[in-house]
Amino acid sequence: MRHTTEHDPGPDRPTDFLEFAAGRGPHLVRTAFLLTGGDGHLAEDLAQETLGRMFVKWRTVSRMTNPAGYAQATLVNTFLTYKRRRSSGEHVTDTFSETPVSDTDPALRLTLLRALAQLPPQDRAVLVLRFWEDRSVEETAAVLKLRPGATRTRCGRALERLRSVLGTELAELATK
Repeated sequence: MRHTTEHDPGPDRPTDFLEFAAGRGPHLVRTAFLLTGGDGHLAEDLAQETLGRMFVKWRTVSRMTNPAGYAQATLVNTFLTYKRRRSSGEHVTDTFSETPVSDTDPALRLTLLRALAQLPPQDRAVLVLRFWEDRSVEETAAVLKLRPGATRTRCGRALERLRSVLGTELAELATK
């Protein structure tokens, strides 16, 4: 019987996956934090679920040209699945993860997180992929399984909703 240790990944725990998870995990959590509208605990759960799904398929995923892109797509799909299953479940609160913020303008960050939390999950996903992940319309469309035209339309409408949610707060924050 073979016992595995932290230094010996064994046949079922490839070292390159552990390196990938350690390197990409924090970015997945940050992206999930935006998708969830600031729920740090749910963000960590979604990132963990994403890495778990990738581990199961790692032999295939590791041969892809862009495993990080696959991870992002898996994260967004995990988030959307979670929102469909728990549509009336937990709600975001004003408490955040214990991780310190190094932003120079925390008021802007909090305002944007609150505004994102008020958007429907699909709109949040479009905005996070397009503007946080800096993905093209085509890449965003592929992740969300939409046509590029539908992605552009959803992105425009999501930005309008975000502007309406922010209302006068946006103008106040822009002048600070």
